[in-house]
Amino acid sequence: MALIITDECINCDVCEPECPNKAITMGKDIYEINPDLCTECVGHYDEPQCQIVCPVQCIPNDPNRVETREQLHQKYASLVGQGHFKKD
Repeated sequence: MALIITDECINCDVCEPECPNKAITMGKDIYEINPDLCTECVGHYDEPQCQIVCPVQCIPNDPNRVETREQLHQKYASLVGQGHFKKD
């Protein structure tokens, strides 16, 4: 499933540069995650990097966007195919 950033976000700016899919951007008040770009770092890392670096633990799984690991890998492959980012 995609991840979300909750209202507990303190805008510390550490999650945005960690996202290999560029799914995290500054919203009106707090950072936001684009669920169409979020693969929970599948294809890049074993764990979501934003969750690891978040000092306030405000990045849970989005219960409204349930995706299997296979679906996340397919999304990653689609993003690579669209030239969204270069595979390392």
